[in-house]
Amino acid sequence: MDFLLELINEQLQNESYTRLVFVALAAAAALAFAFSLMVLLGSIASPFESRKRVLTKTGGSTHAGEPGSRMIDSLDPLTKLLVPKQEHHTFQVRQKLMHAGFRADSAVKNFYALKVFLVLCFFGIVVFGAGFLPEVTTRQIFVYAMLSALAGYMLPSILLDRMATKRIKTIHSSFPDALDLLVVCVESGLGLSAALQRVAQELDVSHPELAEELVLVNVEIRAGVHRIDALKNMAARTGVDDIKGLVALLDQSMRFGGSIADTLRVYSEEFRDKRMQRAEELAAKIGTKMIFPLTFCMWPGFFLVAVGPAVLKVLEVFGR
Repeated sequence: MDFLLELINEQLQNESYTRLVFVALAAAAALAFAFSLMVLLGSIASPFESRKRVLTKTGGSTHAGEPGSRMIDSLDPLTKLLVPKQEHHTFQVRQKLMHAGFRADSAVKNFYALKVFLVLCFFGIVVFGAGFLPEVTTRQIFVYAMLSALAGYMLPSILLDRMATKRIKTIHSSFPDALDLLVVCVESGLGLSAALQRVAQELDVSHPELAEELVLVNVEIRAGVHRIDALKNMAARTGVDDIKGLVALLDQSMRFGGSIADTLRVYSEEFRDKRMQRAEELAAKIGTKMIFPLTFCMWPGFFLVAVGPAVLKVLEVFGR
């Protein structure tokens, strides 16, 4: 506390203003804590809220009725203030969250709340940790605190990008198996909805991410959403270009009355050819990529082993 007072006093150079600022900060912190605690206890203890959470319980990543879910719901009045009002700012964040597997309505609010929490947490750690380092100047403390706050603001975005990229790659690698199973199911006489449900059951163990998306497609179809719209929603959630191409091809086939089995068979063959071309392209690049490791890593060692003894013999002869 004394260190914080000294830090504020060094910036303001006035003891009376320093005490007023300190009292204001303490009052704001106490008010925020009391408000959060009141909302949290009220939402947990309310019988209506408890019954509503039980009735609206879904199979998503965050289950209603769990302690984490109750805490997030109770902080809704605070997290709403953190989301930018511009739609184009939140659209990309919501899309990234969907690609990473976070589809809840409160995902964007929780994401920005996590950003603010990490900023305050990192800033506070640096400021209070500097009290144990008396040789550090106030300017250095301010610079380090701002850098740590910037790191806390950027860290959720970096982690979200990595999670989204990893999930997209996982779904992309599991899509060929799902496509082959879908072709077999449709050609055996199953409808598209039944085939999707069957494929989701078969992929539940080996590819749970894609199986979850297929289950959501079936749920939307049962709720009354058109099949193409449900598939387009899956393509938007996953962010995989191959799934978008399949949905566009199925849309054209259904509009013009084509066979779904033939469409899936043709797309499966084209997709297999595309994978083969991609593998051949990667194989053709190996020779070029191996030039630098061979030149700078393996060739010096080989040259030393092959030519080194002869060079030593020559030096020995000239030395005599």
